[in-house]
Amino acid sequence: MEFFNRNPTRGFNESDADFVRVLEDLIDTLITNNVIRHTDLPPAAQKKLMLRKGLRSRISGALDFMGTDERLL
Repeated sequence: MEFFNRNPTRGFNESDADFVRVLEDLIDTLITNNVIRHTDLPPAAQKKLMLRKGLRSRISGALDFMGTDERLL
């Protein structure tokens, strides 16, 4: 019965988010290995990549700020 109550698009949304991360990592690897340059990408793609990098950096920084001290838990 639980199967019928599931949102069928939820799996696609999760898969899409994972796939976007794979593409970001692939693009970063291609740039790092000098296969492509950031400026080879269309301006809209450059802007989106920089926005996502900034967001990821802020999230990572916030998590690092919390530290790994288990006493906080």
